[in-house]
Amino acid sequence: MADLQAIAENLIKGKAPEVKRLVDEAMKEGVAPGDILDKGLIAGMSVVGERFKRNEFYVPEVLIAARAMNQAMEILAPALKKAGVKPICKVAIGTVKGDLHDIGKNLVSMMLKGAGFEVVDLGIDVAPEKFVQAAKDGCKIVALSALLTTTMPQMKNVIQALKDSGAAASVMIGGAPVTQSYADEIGASGYAPDAASAVDVAKQLHAA
Repeated sequence: MADLQAIAENLIKGKAPEVKRLVDEAMKEGVAPGDILDKGLIAGMSVVGERFKRNEFYVPEVLIAARAMNQAMEILAPALKKAGVKPICKVAIGTVKGDLHDIGKNLVSMMLKGAGFEVVDLGIDVAPEKFVQAAKDGCKIVALSALLTTTMPQMKNVIQALKDSGAAASVMIGGAPVTQSYADEIGASGYAPDAASAVDVAKQLHAA
């Protein structure tokens, strides 16, 4: 019988070939794609996220686990679509205009995917209009990253642009210089101090 626990355990260790083999095996045995996703892949990534929060895992371990998840998802995605399993919601993510840093953004993107969100990665140096367009295209959450104090004001510009356009999306922000008080000051819906917390914030915003 397919071992969903083994999928989670191998994912935590970042053993991509083994994760792919076990996912493939589970599918051949007729396990529901949603169960493979929830009880195998997402269960594993949530442990990775918790360990990252507790400083037991660092960026390399998270990246290796996320790579294993992505490879497994390539096999599983068509079956999920066929079974009508939908992502939690669509999230647009990007580093704000003038800022070229992407490691934090990429980590958040991977953690969100690992938690069952559909992620639209807009990249770096993203103008407010692009975030607005993503919201109009169905992204319920817009996630903004900034690593420089000089680019942080762009976050306020994005929130204003979203308001002006009437696009209904929650905005979460993060990045090294960003704080909860800054999020409150500019009217962001949420703030995440790290990539693992970003998943919790996104879930709260989706449920709100």
